[in-house]
Amino acid sequence: MLETGVRQIRMAMGMVIGRRLSTNNLGKLVDDAIATLAEFGEPGADAQVLLGGPLPDPEEQGEFIRRGLRRTARRLAAKSPFYARRLAAVGTAPRELDAETLRAIPVTTKRDLVERPEDFLCADAVRYLSTRTTGTTGKPAEVWLSRYELDLWSTLAAIAALIRDELRPTDVWQVNVSSRAIAANHLAAATCRLTRTGCRLMGIMAPDDALDNLAEGEATILSTYPSYLAELVVAARRRGMSAGDFKLRRVMVGSEVFSPSLSDAACKLFGVPQIQDSFSMTEVIPVSASTCEQRHMHHDVTTGLTELLDLDTGSPAAPGALGTLVITPFFPFRECMPVLRYDTRDVARRLADETLTCDQAGSPATSQILGKADSLIKLGDTVIAPRELVDVIEALPTEPWPARYSAASVDGRLQVTLPVSAIDGFGEAAAQRHFEAAGLDADLVVVGNDQALSLRRVRADLHETSFAAPHALVGA
Repeated sequence: MLETGVRQIRMAMGMVIGRRLSTNNLGKLVDDAIATLAEFGEPGADAQVLLGGPLPDPEEQGEFIRRGLRRTARRLAAKSPFYARRLAAVGTAPRELDAETLRAIPVTTKRDLVERPEDFLCADAVRYLSTRTTGTTGKPAEVWLSRYELDLWSTLAAIAALIRDELRPTDVWQVNVSSRAIAANHLAAATCRLTRTGCRLMGIMAPDDALDNLAEGEATILSTYPSYLAELVVAARRRGMSAGDFKLRRVMVGSEVFSPSLSDAACKLFGVPQIQDSFSMTEVIPVSASTCEQRHMHHDVTTGLTELLDLDTGSPAAPGALGTLVITPFFPFRECMPVLRYDTRDVARRLADETLTCDQAGSPATSQILGKADSLIKLGDTVIAPRELVDVIEALPTEPWPARYSAASVDGRLQVTLPVSAIDGFGEAAAQRHFEAAGLDADLVVVGNDQALSLRRVRADLHETSFAAPHALVGA
């Protein structure tokens, strides 16, 4: 017990001071947590303290952010060619940085990362693993990670998962995300190794194969994308499967808009009380956000700073206004190829300035992600976001999951193109009324089902075929 206490103090001090954390010490804390759970059945109050949690006091939160920004900027000025130039150009001294003075530094874009990746590598970092964005929103960006980063994130994730009862040694975690998501897959496997959880990395395989593994392989946890979860629900219904065919206790999704109608259907099918919807991004790992029961998105404050900037002015978004999430991971959580003020182009709405009453009220919150900035449709003073369209389309009685559509402003009106399967048996007039009831006055265009895949790209389209599936030869 004394050794455990010392390890907890070492971890807590490292978090407060902002120095490099000992992954060996964290690994021993994981073992301590497993031993405690095996003996007592719960982690205990002292273990809960390890998670840190929200900083509800504004002054305390402001000081934490200042320390995080300053130590991160000091390192970038000394070690990162890209940010050494950028900080020098704006004349911002790292020792003076805070949430206000940070705004003088231009945001970093995906284009910066794609065009000059070598300039983001820190001079003292040792490259270990390369991961890429999936390419569903443009040319993939490559991000190098160090061994320390991967070990740190997995041990921190393991501690949190055990304390929150998100992973147990008796669990089997089935991961149905693209094999291109190298970091996500690596971290899932490493976290399972540390928590002694079974790990099944399946990729985006044929939905029927994934269902067979869920049902026959006794998986208790599933993580995937909303669009692939939609394919699983549709395939399971076709096969007459129900909650009794599965042993799942948790289902997690992320990286796409997740509609309430699909969530309700998946909960019923798999027999889970809720689907956990989270936000994360390759470029800003390990900063993340989670959705509460009131559908706010709460942002992690311990590993980085998340800003919500007005789409037009670049200033902090006003209450009720739309903004793009701009994220700065703090050192020591990123060391190899870190970013400062990375503009994710993921759009959210700032909440009204009123006291939150949800279960995560102590953490900063915005609306859920509404879609990418370049996917917004402007109709005069009205802005239509992808989330609105996905929610409405996936709520059609035909349950066209995942939603396939395209939308545009045509002569000042919203035009939505749908495949015929989306309204089959329901009718175009009824679909028009369905949109109107949801507050969307849209002109519908119906096309053949053969055009469905070209209307909207989703991550489920990253299907990984086998030798049994026909494919075209390169150059044939």
